[in-house]
Amino acid sequence: MTQQAMVTTRWWLRRAGLGVLVIWGAATLSFLGLHLLSGDPARIIAGGGGAVSGSSEQILARINEQYGFHEPLIVQYGRFLGQLARGDLGMSYQLNQRVTTVIVDQLGPTVALALGAAVLGFGLALVLAVGTAGRPRAESLFSTLELLFVSTPSFWVGILLLTVFSFRLGWFPVFGNEGVASLVLPWLTLALPITGTLALVMRDGLQRALEQPFATTVLARGATATRLRLRHALRHALLPVLTLSGWTLGTLLGGVVVIETVFARAGIGQVAVTAVNGRDLPVVTGVVLVATVVFVVINTALDALTRVVDPRLRGVPE
Repeated sequence: MTQQAMVTTRWWLRRAGLGVLVIWGAATLSFLGLHLLSGDPARIIAGGGGAVSGSSEQILARINEQYGFHEPLIVQYGRFLGQLARGDLGMSYQLNQRVTTVIVDQLGPTVALALGAAVLGFGLALVLAVGTAGRPRAESLFSTLELLFVSTPSFWVGILLLTVFSFRLGWFPVFGNEGVASLVLPWLTLALPITGTLALVMRDGLQRALEQPFATTVLARGATATRLRLRHALRHALLPVLTLSGWTLGTLLGGVVVIETVFARAGIGQVAVTAVNGRDLPVVTGVVLVATVVFVVINTALDALTRVVDPRLRGVPE
């Protein structure tokens, strides 16, 4: 095995180990937080509170026996980890369904929302950065606009877009999951903060690249300014964008919950809100773990892509 292959193997093993630790930490914190702060889970399942009658006590006893709530917390924790290792997220207290089924049933609308917003945000950032880099007037104007995108709360943007384009103009549906039209405003609401941040970073990278000696050489060979930007300078500007993509993912995961609530869309965000309000502990834990796994996998893929794109990182241990 070559030196570079050994370095790459160690890098993947290290990232896999870190990913397992992050997932285990998220699972542990979810378990402890929900079990220690949410009250008696048997009463939550039974839907009761306060004083209980003799028959109610029998119902609670049967629930405790069925779910193992009467056992010590460390035993419940061990059983919980064992279930996770088998891919079993447990049963929903409210819906009486497998948590995996509940999440999978709502995964499609959330994936469509998040992916569409990510593509739109990156596309808008690319257009803004390439079109304004090295042009002081345009840069000043759009930099201010991008800072406004970043600093404005997404729920306020969503309400504003709904008020203008749905209630007043009637161009898009007010709520629901019907067709692409119902996705346009949620996509835009999620994409604007991503656009602002990525455009600022990408423009800075483009400007630095355009000031390098190779830019003068490329122009001297007869290339147009547009070709210089798109084919030569853009590669240098995309490296910091890849590094920042982990933040973009976090923004999407957090924003989906808010946006699905504002636009009354079905999806994982709505499932999470309903589960928290109803103290449906397995569903809350399942959503947290799914989000954590997605975050770990995509961040690892982005880091690997960065090592491929940037030759300086190939064969270099992390």
